[in-house]
Amino acid sequence: MSDKYDVVVIGGGPAGYVAAIRCAQLGLKTACVEKWKDEKDEAVFGGTCLNVGCIPSKALLDSSHKYVEAQHDFEVHGITATGVKIDVPAMIARKAKIVSQLTSGVKQLFGANKVVGIAGAGKLLAGKKVQVTKHDGSVEELSAENVILAAGSAPINIPPAPVDNDVIVDSTGALEFQSTPKRLGVIGAGVIGLELGSVWSRLGSEVTVLEAMDAFLPAVDGQLAKEAKKILSKQGLDIKLGAKVTGSKVSKGKAKTVTVSYTDSEGEKEAVFDKLIVAVGRRPVSENLLDDASGVELDKRGFVVVDDTCATSVPGVWACGDLVRGPMLAHKGMEEGVMVAERIIGKKTQVNYDLVPFVIYTHPEIAWVGKTEEQLKEEGREYNVGSFPFSINGRAMAANEKDGMVKIIADAKTDRVLGCHIIGPSAADMMQQMVIAMEFSASAEDIGLTMFSHPTLSETVHEAALAVNGHAIHGVNKRKR
Repeated sequence: MSDKYDVVVIGGGPAGYVAAIRCAQLGLKTACVEKWKDEKDEAVFGGTCLNVGCIPSKALLDSSHKYVEAQHDFEVHGITATGVKIDVPAMIARKAKIVSQLTSGVKQLFGANKVVGIAGAGKLLAGKKVQVTKHDGSVEELSAENVILAAGSAPINIPPAPVDNDVIVDSTGALEFQSTPKRLGVIGAGVIGLELGSVWSRLGSEVTVLEAMDAFLPAVDGQLAKEAKKILSKQGLDIKLGAKVTGSKVSKGKAKTVTVSYTDSEGEKEAVFDKLIVAVGRRPVSENLLDDASGVELDKRGFVVVDDTCATSVPGVWACGDLVRGPMLAHKGMEEGVMVAERIIGKKTQVNYDLVPFVIYTHPEIAWVGKTEEQLKEEGREYNVGSFPFSINGRAMAANEKDGMVKIIADAKTDRVLGCHIIGPSAADMMQQMVIAMEFSASAEDIGLTMFSHPTLSETVHEAALAVNGHAIHGVNKRKR
């Protein structure tokens, strides 16, 4: 005899817990199955994002940035700080406290919305039945009218550098160092590698980033990627492009090190590190998620195959978040979770995949949405560009945050904004106004005619929009394309 629900969600990360809450709000009897557990063997909701991803990494990024500010940046304000020290265990403990508060908050939201949280590993069987293997080994079966698969993702491991959770760690292990490694290697110059490398570089590590690709941040607009590499290199990250890792060997003894072998344009090389972070990407957690008789299809990379509405080929079975196509971003998964919940009751809700914002939380932050210049050139589309630097923005100067720029790209004929790219202070938050503007098909002129508060960092967006058509007030206009 199985328990009957309107909806069973497998996975309690951003996509899963948001889907569960929205389903319950819509009057559907909902259960959410989560295998993540704490030391008490109790379900911990929030997935990678809250437990070992977005939130804890931002806590460490903020703590480490404040340390750098206290060491080097207060003097310009007339503040003298001496004897500044970092207590790494205290920093890690603060991160853990924030994580606990937020994961506890998800449980409270479940209670408030009458979502049934179930601890255990969920597996989809035939006929929309879900088998739950609990932490004590017992098994129960749930039955549902609809099943939402939201099992999330996990770090990718590579044979040349097998993770031992001691000297060689993945992104999860890199959040738990109890002391600052003197020499830190990072494999992968993507979002995770740059963020974690930045944390430990600020705390005193000599950081070397080994990136197999010849291009730095190829998904980012080329002009911003070039600026980002210059700034991050100046901050102390030794970024080696075209560096393909071929092997690693951990030394024996108490003070272990790892020797990493790699090849670049100059041939074979080696580097010795006290710790090595493997940050080469993430993979969908689809193994042991589906019974062969479930009927749900996986692609060659292990992603659940879905359409634009996150429906699988099996009626009543949906999948969202990192488990499906598209960028592995918490906010993308959240919006898909809401869409699926509302689709279940018949609403025609959709996600605009053309306007998914991306952020790298280095300092300065890097954020973008829409098209890059490189993409538009490849498409043969005519466009105009406007940019404005933070170095001449009054608020940025007052805050001593002058690195970076705002760049807006608009269609040459219609003036509709096609992309926005920001590297600078509060780029992630500033980007949201552009996402909203683009959602409503704003033109560069629309933004230029909008009143912005003074003095604000956001005035750089205003000036960049004006510059698209050669109308910037506080900067020199370039000739239109």
